[in-house]
Amino acid sequence: MADSAKKGAKKDSFWKSVKTEFNKLSWPDRKDTVKQSVAVLCVSVVVGLVITFLDTLIQFGINFLTSIGM
Repeated sequence: MADSAKKGAKKDSFWKSVKTEFNKLSWPDRKDTVKQSVAVLCVSVVVGLVITFLDTLIQFGINFLTSIGM
């Protein structure tokens, strides 16, 4: 019975700690969130284009090498 009470007290203490830590967080405002989201999308598109370019270049090189018999 005492073990059950200890577990309940530990759970309560844990959730109180979680709530306290959550209150310490500083959340970004809408403007910052939008700016960072746009930056992530732009970087993702650029990286995707670079990967596509490199893939096409490598594919062209492999096709060239196999066509000349290497």
